[in-house]
Amino acid sequence: MIPQMGMVEGEIDVRRTPLQRLPSAMGNLWRRVGRRGDGRAPLWIELAIIAWLFWLYDVINDFAPVRQLLALRDATNLLSFERSLGLDPERTLNHWLAAHGTLSLISSYYYFFAHAIVTFGVLVWLWWQAPKLYARLRTQLVIVNLIAFVVFWRYPLAPPRSFPGLGYIDVIARSHALVSWHSGVLVHDADQFAAMPSLHVAWASWCAIAIWQLTRRPAIRVLATLYPLLTCVVVLGTANHFLLDVVAGVTTVSLAVALQRGLGALLASRRRARAATPEVAFHAADRAALQPAEHAALDPGEHTEHPDHGAVRGVPGQPYPGSAQP
Repeated sequence: MIPQMGMVEGEIDVRRTPLQRLPSAMGNLWRRVGRRGDGRAPLWIELAIIAWLFWLYDVINDFAPVRQLLALRDATNLLSFERSLGLDPERTLNHWLAAHGTLSLISSYYYFFAHAIVTFGVLVWLWWQAPKLYARLRTQLVIVNLIAFVVFWRYPLAPPRSFPGLGYIDVIARSHALVSWHSGVLVHDADQFAAMPSLHVAWASWCAIAIWQLTRRPAIRVLATLYPLLTCVVVLGTANHFLLDVVAGVTTVSLAVALQRGLGALLASRRRARAATPEVAFHAADRAALQPAEHAALDPGEHTEHPDHGAVRGVPGQPYPGSAQP
C-alpha cells in the first residue's frame, strides 16, 4: 500500500501512518505531563525518584540480617588497615564526646535529623530559585545514592559502635535520646551495616557544593563549608563511622559530579550531532517504490522535470525555459 501523498510546491508530502506518528505523540505527551510552564521539574517526577531510591534502600536492607557476620569481618579488617596506617582517631573522639553529656545528646539528634532536614531544604531552595541548576545537582545527588547502594550491597560494613570490646561507646544509646538504633522503626528499617560510604558526609558535602552555587553571601558560604566538617566530627564521635567511611563519602560525591558532567557532555554532543544531521523522509528503497506514483500524479499544472533544469513549474501553453522555439 502506497502512503497518501499531496503536492505542495514541488515536494512530495507523505502522510505518516499512526505507528510512524507514535514517537511524536509520545514526545507531545511528555512535554505536557513531564514539564512545567515555569521551568521547574514536576513534583510527581521528583516524588517518584525519591520513592524509587527508598525502595532500593529497602531491598538492600532486607538482606542485612544474613550479612551480619560479613559486615563484622569487613569492619575488623578495615580497622586493622586504618591502624596499620596510623589513622584511627575514631576511639579518641568517641571517648571525648561520650564524656560530655549535653554534647552527646545534641550530637545524637544532629546525627538522626540534620542530614535529612538540610538536604531536603537545599533541594527545595534549588527547585524554587534555580530550576536549571536543580536538575543538574539533583542528578548528582541521585548518582551519589546509587553509588552508595552498590557499595552497601557489595561491601557490608558494621560501624565502630558494634565493637564495645574494642573500647567504642554507643554515644546515641548512652545519651538516652528519644531516637536511637534500638528504638522505633529504626530497629528494622535502618540498614545498620551500611557504614561505607558515609551518606551523612556525602549528603553534607553535596549540600555545601549546592549552596556555594546558589548564593554569594560570605556568611552562608562559610556555614555551608562548616556543615560537612561538623558532620564528620559527629559521625566519628558517635562511633557510627570509621575515618575511611568519611573519606569514601567525600569521594562518592566527587565521583558523582564527574559522572553527571560526563554524561551531560555526552548527551549534549549527541543532541548537537542530531541537529546537524538533515532529516530524510524516506530511505532510497522507499523513494524508488514511490516513483510510479509520483509520475502518475503529475499533470500540466503541476511540477514537471526538465532534463537540463530539474523540477520547474509547468504552465500550460508555455515552453520550458531554454527550450527551442518553433
